[in-house]
Amino acid sequence: MIQDSFLKSFRETKSPFITNPYRFAGAAAVGGWVELGRTTLGSAGDNITVSSLPDKRYYMVLAHTLASTSSQSQVQMGNTTIDTGSNYSGRWSNSGGADGTQVSQSDISISDTNSTTAFEMGYISNLSGKEKLGQFWNILQNTAGSSTSPSRTESVGKWANTSNPLDIVNWFNRNANSYNTNSELVVLGWDPADTHTTNFWEELASVDLSGGAADTLDSGTFSAKKYLWVQTYIKAVSGTVEPDSQFNSDTGSNYADRYNINGGSDGTGTSLTTGVRGSGVPYSAFFNDFIINNASNEKLVIRHVIYPPASGAASAPSRRETVGKWANTSSQITSIQWKENSGGAGQFDTGSIIKVFGSD
Repeated sequence: MIQDSFLKSFRETKSPFITNPYRFAGAAAVGGWVELGRTTLGSAGDNITVSSLPDKRYYMVLAHTLASTSSQSQVQMGNTTIDTGSNYSGRWSNSGGADGTQVSQSDISISDTNSTTAFEMGYISNLSGKEKLGQFWNILQNTAGSSTSPSRTESVGKWANTSNPLDIVNWFNRNANSYNTNSELVVLGWDPADTHTTNFWEELASVDLSGGAADTLDSGTFSAKKYLWVQTYIKAVSGTVEPDSQFNSDTGSNYADRYNINGGSDGTGTSLTTGVRGSGVPYSAFFNDFIINNASNEKLVIRHVIYPPASGAASAPSRRETVGKWANTSSQITSIQWKENSGGAGQFDTGSIIKVFGSD
């Protein structure tokens, strides 16, 4: 059954991309994502550079960029020095639009032009004898407040270097204006041979729904952290359920989002009371969220969802890419509530799971 095999992989996998709490969090764990470097701008600038990186098989990058005037984020890499030659190529889509491509460029484009806060995350594969391949996702806050939906970019790119591992990652603002003070880039590393216990991602909450079907899956209160990684498995009892996520039990019209289903045109929602919306789930769904969680900034969410319509290989799953924001600028997220909002008789089934990881 899909449910049984997924739950087993969710709890036990050793992949760096789907977390096992026993591998990635807690003092007894070994391996996992470790922080390799971080740069936080002390004054405005066009480059946020993390250098002297140890050679790891995979990198995860987290970037929080602040801008009051026009900025556009690009990625550069290097060994010893930043490579600014025509050694990059990429492909991207802005807010569900047609793909754009670039070849023989001096960087990889990962965001549209914006003049507000942005949150970006991505993965880079780093093998010295192969081109370095990256996947990146971006959310732009746009005008502050829940009456404006965010924008998004999804992109892939490569650095065509096949002779060295990378040891520099640079977030570069292509436009004439600068990133503001406190813009930040964090680079994490993972390697199958790692045995450290200094994992970046700490498990903050883990809840398995038990005691019967319910309309709410609640993480409970957890420690406030700057970066959150949330993984949620929802199983429907019967009929289609609509799981939407709220923060700190806020039921006001303080949410906005943008979403894309199976490569179609983007849809948007503003002044939402239900939270950052999920998907119509007829059987089960897996949600993978990254959140920037600064108290003084709107909380920005990058979400990926898979939801199969039924068990078995005869039905193709659907996918959904969502970005959302919680227009709260006074407190951090310390709890997450998944609510069933279809208005029908559907409920979350026993065995639905939420796991929250975080780090400052």
